Amino acid sequence: MYETRKIVKNAFRIAKVRGEGAVRIRVPGGHLRTKHMATIQEVADHFGNGTVHLTTRQGFEIPGVQLDDLDEIKAFMAPMVSEVERECGVTIASPEAGYPSAGTRNVSACIGNRVCRFADTDTTALARKIEKAIYPNDYHLKVAVTGCPNDCIKAHLNDIGIVATVTPRYNSERCIVCEACMDNCRARVTNALWIEGSEVLRDDACCLKCGECILQCPTGAQSRGEVLYRVLLGGRTGKKNPRLANSFLRDASEAVLLAFCRNVYGFIQRHINQRLRKEHLGYIIDRAGKETFAREVLEGVELNPEAVVVETENPGYVYPVRKP
Repeated sequence: MYETRKIVKNAFRIAKVRGEGAVRIRVPGGHLRTKHMATIQEVADHFGNGTVHLTTRQGFEIPGVQLDDLDEIKAFMAPMVSEVERECGVTIASPEAGYPSAGTRNVSACIGNRVCRFADTDTTALARKIEKAIYPNDYHLKVAVTGCPNDCIKAHLNDIGIVATVTPRYNSERCIVCEACMDNCRARVTNALWIEGSEVLRDDACCLKCGECILQCPTGAQSRGEVLYRVLLGGRTGKKNPRLANSFLRDASEAVLLAFCRNVYGFIQRHINQRLRKEHLGYIIDRAGKETFAREVLEGVELNPEAVVVETENPGYVYPVRKP
């Protein structure tokens, strides 16, 4: 007899073939040192069926392993598991026993500004900080970080979606009123910019703070301000009422973001339906109410001056567009 709950808690999957399973490997932020690929290959070739699946959450899954070999597999993987998590600031006391929990899924992230010119932040670094704040934990939670409002990581489909934003800083003395920023915003974003006299003005209510105007400016009149974050809640797929996430915080600092992520687990513990094996955050908020959620997760969190709690149920995927 196999202890199914223990196997699943150690981040292994029970396969449909009797006696078989699959190994799951966390890769916070989707960024992994190549030396660990040798370990993954060895596990796949020696214990599995010689293949590796790249999961939708940017981790690895090695199918075809025998459940009788799990203790040996965990011992073999221990140095890699320990090092990957240690890079996030997470210390796993007994890595040879496997992952201590699997409820909180791998924190995923787009490529970020290490590569992408549109990204406003280092998403891998932020994902690793979030990993440190929330892992290990048994509650089912999916967190994703995207480097700009393009949302390549599909943050809107996660329990917690984090969107990096940047407020453009405008220097009228450098502006030649070429309209490049305005034309781009009108064509590709929300038409938040317009010209009065010899200056470019911006409608803050419509601006997504994506940074597109900064990229288009040929003279540096538009430059990057502080990177702040939009926090989305309740995105989910699945059988019951799939939906995109709603905005909860705008212009939150990194410190506020991390404190919020830590506090979410206390809210889940107090309000989760204990009869269910797992429950998405969106369902729990629906039942407890957004006011209760906001009060509990922001308790003890000192909001930065720019941060705004979004009071209305305005879906995070519907943005106001300024009319010409």
